[in-house]
Amino acid sequence: MRKLLLIKTSSLGDVVHNLPVVSDVAERFPDAAIDWVVESSFADIPRLHPGVRRVIPVDLRRWRKALWRATTWRAFAEFKHQLRVDDYDAVIDTQGLFKSALLANWAHGPSCGQDHASAREPFATYLYDRRFHVERGRHAVLRNRDLVAQALGYTPPLTAPVYGICAPREAMPETLRTPYFVCLHGTSRASKCWPVANWISLADTMRQHGVAPVFPWGNVEEHQRANAIAAVVPEAIVLPRLPLHRLSVVLEHARAVVGVDTGLAHLAVALARPTVAIYTDTSPTLTGVYPPQGVHAVNLGDRGRIPMPADVLKALSDFGVW
Repeated sequence: MRKLLLIKTSSLGDVVHNLPVVSDVAERFPDAAIDWVVESSFADIPRLHPGVRRVIPVDLRRWRKALWRATTWRAFAEFKHQLRVDDYDAVIDTQGLFKSALLANWAHGPSCGQDHASAREPFATYLYDRRFHVERGRHAVLRNRDLVAQALGYTPPLTAPVYGICAPREAMPETLRTPYFVCLHGTSRASKCWPVANWISLADTMRQHGVAPVFPWGNVEEHQRANAIAAVVPEAIVLPRLPLHRLSVVLEHARAVVGVDTGLAHLAVALARPTVAIYTDTSPTLTGVYPPQGVHAVNLGDRGRIPMPADVLKALSDFGVW
């Protein structure tokens, strides 16, 4: 049995973009055992793929903030033990950073990654046993699939990606009623946000079409924004704070999803939901939503070009959401 370890630790969107390589490998090597190193906050995502045998959580972000604590070093020692339980036929780092290359180097097995001209942090390539050229200027999904194909010796696939996941079979939050669409209004920085007035306009129009707007949130600022919108839009629903695997249940049952530049928008696409991704301060060219075959998804906007509610509504109408 071929044993493979994938290194893709973060962020959420990057982790989702790595899911198709699991499907690619499982199709070509049905008996492969595929493990995955990922930041613990995103570990729910690879666990959703039936082709992943074992998820190995790592907490580099948290550990860096508490290097003086004995508990940090005990947790690190346990992680390193879990990393070295198996001998792998290949350890493939699709992240291309020094920190991820270091993790690949610690595992038992030949480490593989991008070459000096391809990696995001070229210095990382000195830690790999095998290096492969992966053309820049292409979407992250394509680059991930290309690297893994080269490392395992098969032709890089030209087919649409297969994310291979579905949400857990769990009940939805009691506050939800169908049909609904999910408004992913929270993101990592203020410049990526869509104006509140636009969310209000979109949510009110969708409500008039009989589709309830639903607002998840992950921090105090997002909670306040969701409540402010819901105070203006009748029938808008503000969810309780949910962990990632519970949010996947909400996303999978949505009529549609509209989101800013956030990893949850990529998760919605991977769960085969019609999705409109809104970009205001970043370009979607290399890391925008990338749908599987038969799934409606579109990237709207770009750096300094903010889409309007009418643009989003047209896309949803073209999808046949109502």
